[in-house]
Amino acid sequence: MKTETIAIHAGNHTDETTGAVVQPITMSTTFERMEDGSFREGLIYSRAANPNRTSLEKVLTQLEGGADAAAFSSGNAAGMAVFQSLQPGTHIIAPDDMYHGLRNQLKQLFAGILEFDFIDIDDTDVLKAHLKPNTGVIWIETPSNPLLKVTDIKKVVALAKQHQIKVVCDNTFATPICQQPLALGADLVMHSTTKYFGGHSDLMGGALITAKNDGWWEKIRNVQTMGGAIPSPMDCYYLVRSIKTLPYRIKGHLHNAQLLAEFLDNHPSVEQVLYPGLSSHPNHEVAKAQMTGFGGVLSFCLKGGEEEARKVINRLKLFTKATSLGGVESLIEHRATVEGPDTKTPFNLLRVSVGLEHIDDLIADLTQALA
Repeated sequence: MKTETIAIHAGNHTDETTGAVVQPITMSTTFERMEDGSFREGLIYSRAANPNRTSLEKVLTQLEGGADAAAFSSGNAAGMAVFQSLQPGTHIIAPDDMYHGLRNQLKQLFAGILEFDFIDIDDTDVLKAHLKPNTGVIWIETPSNPLLKVTDIKKVVALAKQHQIKVVCDNTFATPICQQPLALGADLVMHSTTKYFGGHSDLMGGALITAKNDGWWEKIRNVQTMGGAIPSPMDCYYLVRSIKTLPYRIKGHLHNAQLLAEFLDNHPSVEQVLYPGLSSHPNHEVAKAQMTGFGGVLSFCLKGGEEEARKVINRLKLFTKATSLGGVESLIEHRATVEGPDTKTPFNLLRVSVGLEHIDDLIADLTQALA
């Protein structure tokens, strides 16, 4: 099936009792045993499995072309499940532009348990220099947050396989509509389903999708079940519902983001636009080779420095000053102040989650704010 068809049908289950076309929400926390002691469809307790979560995991698996998926209560919970599945002392190589929530997890919660280095993964020599005998995972995030760096997934995978190292790809910015890391050789894909999968800024979730049902995946599944950081049946229901429109929403995000990036790239007040869809992006050719679309997020730096960035963001009318991304409404934020005192993000940078408003209105709003 094509992506649009998978998004609509893979996560739905027609109710056999009522014939309801849309799968109902199963709120029960526990499930009755049969006379022989067995459980209907293997359902025992909602922390372990729930019909709505099963449907969500099924559609996520098929969209990413994986073997299985595990849904979590947030993207951070999904990332933490990976870290918790590793043996103490495992070395992780992560990007220097890693999402700050997961970077802080490693630095604050796993210091002394896991080893980690934050490097420029795109530099092959630097990457090779940081490989250790205990390196177990190379974590990539492409495009990255908020500098929109693009990592050559095949190149990293080729090096990792030489050393029996697992590759995990945070695919949140791209979504499976624009990029398929498992098809490029990655072992595991992570998503904050809060973002484009949810698409309406009204629910929270995370997910991991594996290329193989192997021993490592069993450990991650155990973390999900025993740790219990799972989404509610209601959240799973809304995620499945939102995913049905994901391919078509992404088309709108891509259209608007490209045109907005081109507008900003030609504006005299803008110092630099960071968006893989621009030919000026240093890894534009890599993005063209591994992506079918360049995503709905862009960042731009202003010539007037932090003071001008703050003035511009406060003049905007349609762009809401808020964190997060992937919703139908356009959001903008001064990213450095969100990330904290150890941020590497330039203070004249504004990150934009380009929504689905009419592009003429978005450009008009930025025009008046930059004037």
